[in-house]
Amino acid sequence: MIRKHLGFTLNLAALGLFFPGVLLTMFSFDMEMMVNLGASDLSSSLINKELSIIATIEELWKDDRLLVALLIFAFSVCIPLLKTLLVSIAYFVKNTKLEGQLLSFVGAIGKWSMADVFVVAIFLAIMSTNHADTTTNEQFTVFGFKIALEISSQTLSAIGEGFYYFTGYCLMSLLATQLSLSACKQTTKNLQERDLTNITS
Repeated sequence: MIRKHLGFTLNLAALGLFFPGVLLTMFSFDMEMMVNLGASDLSSSLINKELSIIATIEELWKDDRLLVALLIFAFSVCIPLLKTLLVSIAYFVKNTKLEGQLLSFVGAIGKWSMADVFVVAIFLAIMSTNHADTTTNEQFTVFGFKIALEISSQTLSAIGEGFYYFTGYCLMSLLATQLSLSACKQTTKNLQERDLTNITS
């Protein structure tokens, strides 16, 4: 019974991590172009974005990449909320068989929701290296004067706090589901043993 209460409590705590996970910055991306002309340095930011899961979905939707937007929305928003709802229902139902079916279903879809975390993690691993993309050196002559021109671009990216919240949500939610399912199986086993004892006596 303790595992059942603990699983439900962890499920609610996971929900508390979920909302910051989808609303806060998942990663930031900054691309700068720098121009060195003689003794002068000029720099300009080409791209400067901080994207959360929700902001990413909105951008994809506006760019008409509807399938990708819908998939991220389904795996990152719909499935987590559905899981929380089903685990809450399973906690309050009195029917042990129904509780087991609900928790088994939650365990199955929970594995699919982790796919989104792995995709984001791989994407961030690729993007999180800070490096100078290109450097071009040119020399040209104007009215007899030689001028050196150097153009370079630098890409800077970093993981945002939303990534840690969302990953924490997924891990805690999986643990909560496993505890709830384990408690349900133990309850079922105890009921079967009790029924068997009543029959034999």
